[in-house]
Amino acid sequence: MAIADALIGELEQEAATTRRVLERVPADKLSWKPHPKSMSLGQLALHVAQIPGNVAELAAQNPGSFPENRDQAPVQSVDETLSALSDSIGKATEIVQGFDDGAMMETWSLAAGGQTLMSMPRIGLLRAIMLNHWYHHRGQLSVYLRLLDVAVPSIYGPSADENPFA
Repeated sequence: MAIADALIGELEQEAATTRRVLERVPADKLSWKPHPKSMSLGQLALHVAQIPGNVAELAAQNPGSFPENRDQAPVQSVDETLSALSDSIGKATEIVQGFDDGAMMETWSLAAGGQTLMSMPRIGLLRAIMLNHWYHHRGQLSVYLRLLDVAVPSIYGPSADENPFA
C-alpha cells in the first residue's frame, strides 16, 4: 500500500469523527471563550475544520512559507464549519493523492524571513501537523463542549455522554 493511501484512509476515518464533534457545536455560543486568551468556540471549530486542507496545501510547497496572518476569522454559523470541513478534506485528499512514496519521504522545510524554521520528511509534516495537530485541537474542542454542558460524542470510545458499545 502506498503511503498516501494509508494517510487518506486515516484522514477519511477521522473526518467522520470530526464531523460528529463539529455537529455538536451550539450555534448560539460561537463567540464563547473559556478564557480571554483562548480562541472562541466558533474560531476553534473553524480551525479544526480547516487544518487538513491548509496543512496539505503547505505540504505541497517546498519550502513552505509561514503564514503571514494567522488570525482566525469570526464564524457566522455551524454550517460554515461543516462546509469548511468538507472542502478541507476534499482539498487534503486531492493534494495527498498527488504524492508518491518518494515525494512523501522527500525533505520538506518551512521558512520565514529567509530562515529555515524546520525540516522533516513530508510524511512527518502530514502526520505531525495535518493529523496529530488536528486531533489535538479536536480534543480541545471537546473540552469546550464539556464546559458548555453539551453532550460530547464518542471519539475513540465511550464518552460520559455517548457509548457506541452499549
